[in-house]
Amino acid sequence: MPTALVTGATGFLGGHIVRLLLENDYTVRALYRSETTIAAIAELPIEFVQGDVSDRASLDRAMHDAPALVFHVAASTAMWKPRSAEQTLVNVEGTRNVVQAALRAKAGRLVHTSSVAVYGLTEEVISESSPHLGRDSWINYARSKALGEDAVQAGIRSGLDAVICNPTHIFGPGDTQNWARLIMLVDQQKLPGVPPGSGSFIDVREAAQAHLVAAERGARGASYLLGGEECSFLDLVQRIGRLLGKPAPSKAVPAFAMRALAQIQDRWSRFSGKEPELTPESVAFVCQRMHCDISKARRELDLKVTPLDHLLADTIAWLRQNRLIQRP
Repeated sequence: MPTALVTGATGFLGGHIVRLLLENDYTVRALYRSETTIAAIAELPIEFVQGDVSDRASLDRAMHDAPALVFHVAASTAMWKPRSAEQTLVNVEGTRNVVQAALRAKAGRLVHTSSVAVYGLTEEVISESSPHLGRDSWINYARSKALGEDAVQAGIRSGLDAVICNPTHIFGPGDTQNWARLIMLVDQQKLPGVPPGSGSFIDVREAAQAHLVAAERGARGASYLLGGEECSFLDLVQRIGRLLGKPAPSKAVPAFAMRALAQIQDRWSRFSGKEPELTPESVAFVCQRMHCDISKARRELDLKVTPLDHLLADTIAWLRQNRLIQRP
């Protein structure tokens, strides 16, 4: 059976990719940072290699016997300036290290998980041909992911076989840290307000499937925007409220108010040393009205779009099953 190496295998998307690879008869090797991070996949029949994308020696160990596929999913999604240096180390230098290790090992195809953030804060329709405004962004996450893509493209010019996936907002069962927190806050009736932007919401299961199809038949050097149903964050929260049987806000918080609150929290965090709930970076993203053209991924990767109500219902059912929200 062909071997697939996965960085970020202990994360939300990475865990789904690992399980999908096993279902498709791949031998899976997972790079992990510490014993505390592997609980979610510890019982799976996979090979574990302890290391980090900033540690070149550990990457060389993980690349032994030239894996047929490498899924580079590991990333920092931090939205707070004090974490920027660490984020750049992971998203830029770490990606460059993975690329160079794959070249040294003569590994097969690399599938790099990037982000829609590389296209920057724009309300134009985003497609794979859109400019990478993230390179010059004041938001380190967008900038570091764009520079990470540059490292992959440099590897391609050096002979690496690679494709790039750019997911939008990933939702689905198995999430405990990302958008699932929004559902938990609505369930606990502790949601402080709703931002005025909108997003494109992709099912994590469809995102994982698209990664595997990209590995098997995506065009070398191509990028694929992976999105789903679009809606405003207000509509999203109201749908969640209806499914939970809980009240939800009727209006969004104005962008200027969210920006002002984020500035206050950010300044206070410099004294407290504690990451705030809102930062100027995170608020900028949730005030964006995102529109994506995902026709290329639909056409070339058979990307399917799960209706948002079904995706929310599945996610809520998983959270209830795992006692992360109240049962009805």
